[in-house]
Amino acid sequence: MNLQEKEQQIIDAFAVFDDWLDKYGYIIDMGKELPAMDSRFKTNENLVETCQSRVWITAEKREGRLYFLADSDALISKGVISMLVKIVSGETPEDILNADLRFLKKIGLIEHLSPARVNGLAGMIQRIQDIAKQNISA
Repeated sequence: MNLQEKEQQIIDAFAVFDDWLDKYGYIIDMGKELPAMDSRFKTNENLVETCQSRVWITAEKREGRLYFLADSDALISKGVISMLVKIVSGETPEDILNADLRFLKKIGLIEHLSPARVNGLAGMIQRIQDIAKQNISA
């Protein structure tokens, strides 16, 4: 499944819900499905600086593709990073850097997050893009 197909899968899942309380519940559920991150990866180097909650993101490169690990100490942030990881994990660094992450706008997430959480989301995306840039020629 390519990046756009993974995005469409999330867009379709959100279309089922009419109410944002239900959508937040779904985001939280997605966070609960995020595989546990080993504590050895919860370092300052992997910490997203702009989040008001603590969010860690790291990746491993295998056969030219990046596989992300992430975690957060806050339910909504963990759900948001879970969605991002689901989209970008298994993709090439080039595809990650070219991704527009249109699903965030399509599901209306940005309009329903507090300014602090939007800032945190931007930090998560920046961290993912930084990891992709570091691995583009590696």
